Amino acid sequence: MEPSDGTPGPLTDVRELARALARWAPPVLLDVRWRLGGPPGIDAYRAGHLPGAVFVDLETDLAAAPGPAGRHPLPEPASFQAAMRRAGVSDGRAVVVYDGADSTTAARAWWLLRYFGHRASRVLDGGFRAWTAAGGQVATGDGAAPVPGDFSARPGHMPVLDADDAAGLACRGALLDARARERYRGAVEPVDPVAGHIPGAISAPTTGNVGPDGRFLPAAGLRARFAALGVGPNGPVGPDSGERTGGMVGAYCGSGVTAAHEVLALEIAGIAASLYVGSWSNWVADPTRPVATGSGVG
Repeated sequence: MEPSDGTPGPLTDVRELARALARWAPPVLLDVRWRLGGPPGIDAYRAGHLPGAVFVDLETDLAAAPGPAGRHPLPEPASFQAAMRRAGVSDGRAVVVYDGADSTTAARAWWLLRYFGHRASRVLDGGFRAWTAAGGQVATGDGAAPVPGDFSARPGHMPVLDADDAAGLACRGALLDARARERYRGAVEPVDPVAGHIPGAISAPTTGNVGPDGRFLPAAGLRARFAALGVGPNGPVGPDSGERTGGMVGAYCGSGVTAAHEVLALEIAGIAASLYVGSWSNWVADPTRPVATGSGVG
């Protein structure tokens, strides 16, 4: 179902995408496969991708250079605009993004497109795996260069948090930690220099948002999941309700990628949420910020 403001829902499926691709004005397809530690997503793209899809690289197209702001900071508007125009993205044309299966990287691309003002971006639920499982055609190699688009990046269309905002939200609302539970506890930390979590954050690994096939749980299932964490779309904050309103919900992860997946899952569930883009990699860049370990909340 589409939202009342005319913005398309955040997900599409293989059948719906196949129909859209057969129309006279098909959506732009962006392949955003990426894996922490490699191999490069371009290798998977060359081995097989949806016909007409353009490869977009997380490290260079969907993030600025790493630094104190985090491992995957927001790209500058001009940089993101140029990357999307090279990929054929235009303001008036729908975009569908996909990754291997679970939409982790696709959610980052979807969120950025929405943040920079593209209203008609969607994620292919189940990604490349779902497409091939349904018998969809696959192309190989580098693909043809797309016709450049005219997308104009206008930042500010999705809510964001900085470190101070995240700290406050962990106390007065709900700040969801999208990383694996062992990273939240501080038992392991494979990437960042400090292990643990933001004090008051709730452990909510994104693996709980999808089923074994990589597709998102139905909206009702996601609502039930977040309700069990004390997060819902309505109701006052308080000990009697056990529920926090959507305007008081945020998400973070290691570097702002899987947290975008959490924001997407929350949107499917009908819960508005903000993204702490810098996430843990930005939080621990300041040694004065507090760090919690153990099971904590959630």
